[in-house]
Amino acid sequence: MQAIQIEINYDFICPWCWIGQRNLAAALAQAGTGAAVSIRYVPFELNPFMPVEGMDRRAYRSQKFGSWARSQVMDSQVTAAGLAAGAPFNYDVVLRTPNTRLAHRLMQFAQQRNEPLKTAALYQAIYAAYFSEGRDIGSLDTLTAIAAENAFYAGDVRAYLLSEAGNQEMDAARARADKLGVQAVPTILIDGNVISGAQPPVVFTNALRSATQRNAA
Repeated sequence: MQAIQIEINYDFICPWCWIGQRNLAAALAQAGTGAAVSIRYVPFELNPFMPVEGMDRRAYRSQKFGSWARSQVMDSQVTAAGLAAGAPFNYDVVLRTPNTRLAHRLMQFAQQRNEPLKTAALYQAIYAAYFSEGRDIGSLDTLTAIAAENAFYAGDVRAYLLSEAGNQEMDAARARADKLGVQAVPTILIDGNVISGAQPPVVFTNALRSATQRNAA
């Protein structure tokens, strides 16, 4: 039976993308389909004009949402949802809003190695580094360290990120997302079935089982 094709449109700055990732992981464990899956991570920059060095998170969020108090209410809602999904948010230590382009390019690097388990672990680790540990995932040094912690060779990662590699692929991915009508993340396609938002595991489980049945037919 051919592998189920899963395409994840995401941005590491989006907390709901991490929650969606945890819910999808739970669904993959629960689906019981026995079928292989092939996952592709598709970058979708929510803040493409963010300064390369990022911004002070309090200043950025206060400006974006009208007040710091409103931002904190939203953070509390996300934190509660994250607990249910197994995604521990610790906003007290998150001091900066990063530019995520380097982190997306790191995922391009990982996917080119064709080691899906390592790539999936790295994807999860980048979210945890930012939202749980408050690390600056816009930093070359930070991303190189995270990659090394997940069994990628630091020298290769640094060389890749210091080059222009991955930029064309990112631009092409965004053009394709625009063509498909993707306007927000997470947007996850399971064998072409579009699932928008951080849906509960049962939604992903049902989509996976439907895809398995179609492939079997």
